[in-house]
Amino acid sequence: MQRPHQHSVETRQSWVVTTAALFVMMTAFGSAWIVSVALKDIAAEVGGARSVPALAGALLWFFAGGGGILMGALAHRIGTRTTVIIGAAMVAAGLCISAIGPPWPLWTGHAVFMGMLGIGAINAPLYVYVSHWFDKRRGSALALISSGNYLAGAVWPSVFDHVIAAIGWRQTMLGYAVFEIAVIVPLALIFLKAAPEAVHAQTMRNGHGASKVLGLPANVAFGVLCVASIFCCVTMSMPQQHLVAYCSDLGFTRMFGALMLSVLLGTAVFSRQVWGALSDRIGGMLTVLIASIWQVTAMTGFMLTQSEAGLITVSAAFGLGFSGIVPAYVLAVRELFPAREAYWRIPTIMLFTAVGMGLGGWVAGLMYDHFGYYLPAFATGVIANLINLAMIGFLVLWGRNDRRRKKLAPEPEIMASVGA
Repeated sequence: MQRPHQHSVETRQSWVVTTAALFVMMTAFGSAWIVSVALKDIAAEVGGARSVPALAGALLWFFAGGGGILMGALAHRIGTRTTVIIGAAMVAAGLCISAIGPPWPLWTGHAVFMGMLGIGAINAPLYVYVSHWFDKRRGSALALISSGNYLAGAVWPSVFDHVIAAIGWRQTMLGYAVFEIAVIVPLALIFLKAAPEAVHAQTMRNGHGASKVLGLPANVAFGVLCVASIFCCVTMSMPQQHLVAYCSDLGFTRMFGALMLSVLLGTAVFSRQVWGALSDRIGGMLTVLIASIWQVTAMTGFMLTQSEAGLITVSAAFGLGFSGIVPAYVLAVRELFPAREAYWRIPTIMLFTAVGMGLGGWVAGLMYDHFGYYLPAFATGVIANLINLAMIGFLVLWGRNDRRRKKLAPEPEIMASVGA
């Protein structure tokens, strides 16, 4: 029987909305990079303990993940535009509170306001929102908006380095609070309109509402995917949060460290679009697997080089690798599970990635304070990445074997005729 023609929800407006979401993400996540660039300055105010500002970054990720679940449900009720505007206001409030100083105002501002109520109201809701505007090139669209964090990292560290040197990290936070409100609120009001209703629900490789995913009970497969995401993001966050300080420890200037961070994140922005196009062809799960292999290889490189040329090469390689992972997780969730569950499954897996990002930066700070150098922290990141590879590899192979078993199983009609 001929299948009815299915209309695509993708239009020119889909890409306009996605571009606006990209700039919202880039501006919101810019706030999180101030503490990374000013890590040594803030630590100097608390006896040189780098774990204090590192914990601020970790708390931001932890609470942003939890806030994503709450705000994802809220966006499902009141709309993404409203939650994004709320998030922008809360990021500004968090920056103002953090500027009071370490430790508790810094931790509170980053955790509750910038994290849970701020970026939590922007990041996960925008992933869900943009995914509803696409049904053919969803991977490319998700890769584009997810570049906002890394585009922020490519642009802002060098800017913040100059501004912090000129006026200090507190005034930099206060000035950025005003700037991000002035950018995000107009973008949300003008561009973040209601997403189109999908004409047809689709889950690639798995039936709508199916009880099993990749040959496992749906929630078991989802749980393994969530836990695996923690381990890869532990590795992912270490160079991002500590590269500036690491370069300084090796005798390079903070400007060089900020440049290395820009190289790492700039290559991530470029390669993320390549990963997005690839994921549209091979699917989210295989993309996660390949990108994770690339990431652990590059992370090993940080343990083996201390030269200027070596750091540039490894930073670029790391950016090329890790950039494909997080949007591929989101794409995998949309491919494997019903669209009606996206509003809670996507924020949930974003919570687990946020936990990994927070743990990685914080653990690296703690290990530096204990050992006095970064090699043990980077080795821990490699081990965490290998655990991720084992879990993702299990899901991919188990799902492939399940599909093979289904192909070999006799059709019900044939069994009925044999029984007759």
